[in-house]
Amino acid sequence: MKGALSLDKLNEIWIVLQNFIATIRVTDLLDMAIVSFLVYKLITFFSKTNSMNVVKGIIILLVVMLLTTAMDLPVVSYLLGNTFEMGLIIVIVLFQPEIRRILEQVGGSIKDIFGHPVKTKSIENAIDQTVLACTDMSRTRTGALLVFERDINLESYIKTGTIVDASPAAELLKNLFYNKAPLHDGAVIIRNGRIAGAACMLPLSGNVNISRDLGMRHRAGIGMSERSDAVVVIVSEETGDISVAIEGILKRGLSPVTFEKLLRMELIPQEQENKGFVKRLIGKFKKTGREKAGE
Repeated sequence: MKGALSLDKLNEIWIVLQNFIATIRVTDLLDMAIVSFLVYKLITFFSKTNSMNVVKGIIILLVVMLLTTAMDLPVVSYLLGNTFEMGLIIVIVLFQPEIRRILEQVGGSIKDIFGHPVKTKSIENAIDQTVLACTDMSRTRTGALLVFERDINLESYIKTGTIVDASPAAELLKNLFYNKAPLHDGAVIIRNGRIAGAACMLPLSGNVNISRDLGMRHRAGIGMSERSDAVVVIVSEETGDISVAIEGILKRGLSPVTFEKLLRMELIPQEQENKGFVKRLIGKFKKTGREKAGE
């Protein structure tokens, strides 16, 4: 009897489940997928910066507000309620840099949604000459700061320095960063495989967890990578180490071979040449999957 009842119960559950599945439309699945993707990207984005602590603080305040309401604590509930009435303005003020970066990335994605030709030869030449120059500057301990522009436009930073339109030859790069040269103090910005500007001023990172042995050059490089999708190259004047900053993460002490491979992987991915945004997005998912499999 118990077995029969259990079987009847399972049949009822199965019928309810079938009815529920029948009500699901393709648009519902698409809706859930988009929301899940956006939530994942936001968590990933904020986890790379100190903003994650602010997010945790907001969540804690929300939980406290719910508890005070449930426990009937009118004064605390009133104060927290008035605070959250201004929540949108508070969020905009707290996350202004992050919101700007997200909007810039969306704008860059829309700009090339139909794809645009990648000047592979120019970028390959820029990478080769950069590796040669940085290898020599590493050996002589000449400080350097180079920024490779990608989708997010860096025109506002280029205008802070001297406008240049030149092929990035190794000797030219070394001359620009020679410590007695007039343009050595600042960053060189490379756009589409050509030097667009020199002695450009970059924003410093506000990350308080950055190692104290890193100087202003490294902080500026990390700050630039936090505010854009650029690939930033730093050569330390103190140690000669070559480092690369991408999305606020600094990869230090790179050998010339690893340095070149990293630049090629980030600037001219084989899977993404001459592709639109959708195809490049699929390429990024494949790349992430291979990296996780390798771990």
